[in-house]
Amino acid sequence: MTRGLVVVVVVALVAAGNAGGGRSGFGARVTNPWFPLRPGTTYVSTGVKDGKAARDVTHVTARVTTIAGAPGAVVEDRLFLDGMLEERTIDWYAQDAHGTVWYFGEQTAELDRHGHVTTTEGSWQAGVNGARPGVFMPAHPRVGMSFRQEFAKGLAADHFRVRARIDDRVLQTVEWTPLEPGVLDHKTYAFGVGTVFELTVKGGNERLELISMSRR
Repeated sequence: MTRGLVVVVVVALVAAGNAGGGRSGFGARVTNPWFPLRPGTTYVSTGVKDGKAARDVTHVTARVTTIAGAPGAVVEDRLFLDGMLEERTIDWYAQDAHGTVWYFGEQTAELDRHGHVTTTEGSWQAGVNGARPGVFMPAHPRVGMSFRQEFAKGLAADHFRVRARIDDRVLQTVEWTPLEPGVLDHKTYAFGVGTVFELTVKGGNERLELISMSRR
């Protein structure tokens, strides 16, 4: 599927959801096996970023919020560099009736060594200032599929393409954004788990690998 066609599909689906004044086709229960968001699940990944030891803790909360008329799951993410909290983020996801996971925005903040917020640049929310949700994970990913994950002019423009599937248990993607044309990332997803590995292969020094997943 070409990028242009994907954009048309995204716009059409969003428009269809808006018909009648609401997005009744979306729900906060995200069960897509390539990116499941079961409330109470915590993922811990470790690696390196910008030459510093990195530890990323992602927690799927039981909270539900409404973004642009769609109920969405609330996911909290905290990034520690050399043991200090560097960035905290809240992400919003929703799943449509076909099983595709959509990304509805993020509220992010970078912190200094004293825990004070230095910037919230990169934060965006679907329905605000023309921002639109994007496809984060299709229900049935196939090699060659390409999607826009997010759209907020000048703030968020991530894209991804499915580059490999291994034994229907492992999915590999490549990600890029026109906002950082020199950067290229690879991600690996495990069926029934979600993201298990992230690697910047061009334009940066970032590597994260999932070391634990716990549920309560």
